[in-house]
Amino acid sequence: MSNCLIIFTRNPELGKGKRRLAATVGDQAAFDIYKFLLAHTRKITRDLDAVKQVWYSEQLHLDDDWDNAVYEKYVQAGEDLGDRMNYAFAKAIKEHSKVIIIGSDLHDLNQRDLEQAFKLLDDHDAVIGPATDGGYYLLGFKNEVPVNLFSNKIWGTDTVLNETLKDLETLNYATLAPRNDVDYYEDIKDVPAFQPYLKNIHVK
Repeated sequence: MSNCLIIFTRNPELGKGKRRLAATVGDQAAFDIYKFLLAHTRKITRDLDAVKQVWYSEQLHLDDDWDNAVYEKYVQAGEDLGDRMNYAFAKAIKEHSKVIIIGSDLHDLNQRDLEQAFKLLDDHDAVIGPATDGGYYLLGFKNEVPVNLFSNKIWGTDTVLNETLKDLETLNYATLAPRNDVDYYEDIKDVPAFQPYLKNIHVK
């Protein structure tokens, strides 16, 4: 059974992305923090035993820090996050039996978590990693993705996890430990790894 990891990432650009974080720490700090999170994501995925796909939000970058020899590269397509995830899953599930998607803003995610998620798919139809903000940081399926799973969701709100769990009720799914994705200053203000990026800012 072949494993495929989809990594959703936003093209890093000063003044774009991490807007909720930037509202407190400023554009430059938010930009630097996101680049730090991207580096962490590369670190925990590079040696994972899976086909690894980076899906860019805006445009393909063939000459960047994502090694072309390690990561396949694609551009997201769709009107909203649900459409984009559905498009990526549909492509990957045709070629791989187990497919997992993650974002690129999880500092407390590690390679063992991803290995566990793939292993759980040996005996489950699906796996989900709840985020502490009411969303999810990881979602995976074996063989097929439920129809309409990514429809009728208000993305970026605390309703996404519960609505998704309702859609998974007919499946045998596994749940990972909750994790905290980085959206707000409060998510990182007490985390030592982020202190170098916060020491010179004046919280708004």
